[in-house]
Amino acid sequence: MSTESGNDRPEKVTTQTVVEMKRNGKKISMLTAYDYTMAGIIDGAGVDVILVGDSASNVMAGYDTTVPMTIEHMIYHTSCVVRGVDRALVIADLPFMSYQVTAKEALINAGRMMKEAGAHAVKLEGGKPIAATVKRIVEAGIPVMGHLGLTPQSIYKFGTYKVRAKEDEEAEQLLKDAKVLEKAGVFSIVLEKIPAPLAKKVTESVSVPTIGIGAGPHCDGQVLVLHDMLGLNKDFSPRFLRRYADLHESMTKAVQHYIQDVKSGDFPNENEQYK
Repeated sequence: MSTESGNDRPEKVTTQTVVEMKRNGKKISMLTAYDYTMAGIIDGAGVDVILVGDSASNVMAGYDTTVPMTIEHMIYHTSCVVRGVDRALVIADLPFMSYQVTAKEALINAGRMMKEAGAHAVKLEGGKPIAATVKRIVEAGIPVMGHLGLTPQSIYKFGTYKVRAKEDEEAEQLLKDAKVLEKAGVFSIVLEKIPAPLAKKVTESVSVPTIGIGAGPHCDGQVLVLHDMLGLNKDFSPRFLRRYADLHESMTKAVQHYIQDVKSGDFPNENEQYK
């Protein structure tokens, strides 16, 4: 890991860092996190970007969609993550209805995410309809990441989590939206669950980095939900998900072992008590 000025502090990843990574052909790694402990682990492992996603609604709170998340929920989770991070760029989702009503309200909420939670940037879902809002937030000095394709906050509009932009009309609109977001000032765009050839075309058509999730190998970076890739979640198995561990099984066995030791009187033993 590179360092600054010869000391032991890791070089901080910024929005400019990820833009330069695209220019230099270096892939960008991104994972979600929602709490201090997990954030510290993946930051220490060297991940470039941490997204405090409104997927906390599903992963942490047990809701079926991301819609119930509030700005207060997101500020709490983001502040926890920020305290655990030394190197990674921390981006926070603005939750449903925190930016869609007016650009002024969106700016206020984005400002809260920066001031109260300590986020380094915010992420908004959508294309042309939110372009003016993105521009307003960026002009205030707050970095914005875009999000196109499957946008989970709009699940009741879509009615399904299936792949988006498979038809020519929607694909053309997505490409236009990416260019509109670029012009509005986003520093990066998440492309979720779209055909790989379309993601490649978008990536080659914009100067800002694209981060894919279920969008194939041609994006400038990739993102996964941490709990999914660690195998903590057994109920979610889309094609794009690669599980790098099976912590569900490991944790289950550890808890069962603990229960067994307690029941048998083996825990605590002589070395695990005070005299």
